[in-house]
Amino acid sequence: MSTIQDFTGYTPTWCPGCGDWGIGIAIKTALVQMGLNPASVIAVFGIGCSGNMNDFLNAYAIHALHGRGLPNAIGAKLANHKLPVIAIVGDGDCYGEGGNHFIHACRGNHDITVIVHDNGVYGLTTGQVAPTAQKGFKSKSTPSGIIEIPINPLTLALTQGASFVAQSFAGNVNQVVEMIKAGMKHQGFSLINILQPCVTFNKINTYQYYLKQSYKLSAEYKTDNFEEALKISTEMTTKEKFPLGILYQRERPTYTNELPQVSTMTLVEKQRFINFEELQSDFI
Repeated sequence: MSTIQDFTGYTPTWCPGCGDWGIGIAIKTALVQMGLNPASVIAVFGIGCSGNMNDFLNAYAIHALHGRGLPNAIGAKLANHKLPVIAIVGDGDCYGEGGNHFIHACRGNHDITVIVHDNGVYGLTTGQVAPTAQKGFKSKSTPSGIIEIPINPLTLALTQGASFVAQSFAGNVNQVVEMIKAGMKHQGFSLINILQPCVTFNKINTYQYYLKQSYKLSAEYKTDNFEEALKISTEMTTKEKFPLGILYQRERPTYTNELPQVSTMTLVEKQRFINFEELQSDFI
């Protein structure tokens, strides 16, 4: 059985106290608890502080371009749908630069697990405002405060057809582990949006802020109630109340389930060489 050390690459260079540390250990722990090894899971990374985990996580990995983590993850899944695929991306990377890919991955119900480090800023480039930042947030790129309202990733995922939508908090590693495992076990598109404090460039959405403003969904909560999930998700924007747990889950056919080209075997198992000798004999 694999260990945490098996999934450990280079020493991380994140800032002390960064929420990425908690997410990083949670991802490794989840993979170990699921009985996976570095060669039995595909990890695709975007660009940003979260994307730097490509060097820190020892796995069969791809470091994609900015905003292109999801199409790379989808491509890997289409090539070999027997392997679990996770996309590890940031909020600016996924909801900003890659927002179009996110929408279509949801509606296609591609069987990938998207783990988003949501900190409201572009931390790697020293703190420009990102799509989930609250209106009025001041940053290097918006010294007078951002004019736009924030993207609500949970509402967006729900309305575009995601079949698994969850949220967690980087300050609660154990819950992050459980959300990642649940998302990876789900057959279909799964989003785990992780509230991740950036201790260097975001002095608003701190650990203390999320401890005060977030709450766990009750044990009686019904994850198949779309209307209730939508209502709760909108409260992140209207009331600054952040639900933690599986907000919504339902079963529907995945993209690869309905793709005839991979109904009997994966693309990597197919015969990729065609014998043209008989065809040549007709012309020679």
